[in-house]
Amino acid sequence: MSESSARNPVWDPAQYLRHAGHRARPFADLLARVPSPPAPAPRVADLGCGPGNVTAYLAGRWPAAHITGYDNSPEMLDKAVVDHEGATPGGGRLDFAPADVRTWTPPEPYDVIVSNATLQWVPGHAGRFADWVAALRPGGALAFQVPGNFGAPSHRIMRALAGSARWRDRLAGVLRHADAVLEPQEYLERLTALGCAADVWETTYVHLLPGEDPVLDWVMGTGLRPVLTALADEPAAREEFLAEYRAALREAYPAGPHGTPFPFRRIFAVAVKEA
Repeated sequence: MSESSARNPVWDPAQYLRHAGHRARPFADLLARVPSPPAPAPRVADLGCGPGNVTAYLAGRWPAAHITGYDNSPEMLDKAVVDHEGATPGGGRLDFAPADVRTWTPPEPYDVIVSNATLQWVPGHAGRFADWVAALRPGGALAFQVPGNFGAPSHRIMRALAGSARWRDRLAGVLRHADAVLEPQEYLERLTALGCAADVWETTYVHLLPGEDPVLDWVMGTGLRPVLTALADEPAAREEFLAEYRAALREAYPAGPHGTPFPFRRIFAVAVKEA
């Protein structure tokens, strides 16, 4: 597998949306803490918009806004455009465009820049904050949430398996490590150093997932995508990896009488530029 494909897993919108309700809740909780910008018709960017289902929440919060969702996955963008692009009921507009968050520089001033569960895919993402804050109008906000669960069994098992003798030659360097995101205090320090009033917090959700092997089903939509992409041309190897991983997940996350509890830590930050 090339370095490029390791960095850019192929995404499956349908698989991602299988747990859309649970995945959307942290964004709704983040959005509730973002203050309204001074502009009556704000300019808003959503970095890593995916299939656009939560980008549409922004039109509910700011009905007159012009909102652009950015993503580097053609599959996700196609789904977003078909399902959500166009004029919004409040007189605003929702559109989508290709962009790589690793290099995206705001092409114009924004009132709000948000990112939902994307920055964990961007090594050194905190180094991008200065450019994004600089592009905010006074009183504007940079807001994001990232998973803080890289030490959870779901990810530790995944990394251990990928690094085992059977898989390391095929999967070396594919997966992210425990330092994919910063701790809350580090985000606070980075954002306040840029002259922002920052609000940073964390929450652990305990999702009750239905069905058989629901944790595997969850990670197949997100964290496991690099492995699935790397093994896409070897169906037998892909199924072998999934069988090993599935068995380990069943032990780590036993099903209960009403479903499988899945603790999931999230880290949130809202930084408001001085008005």
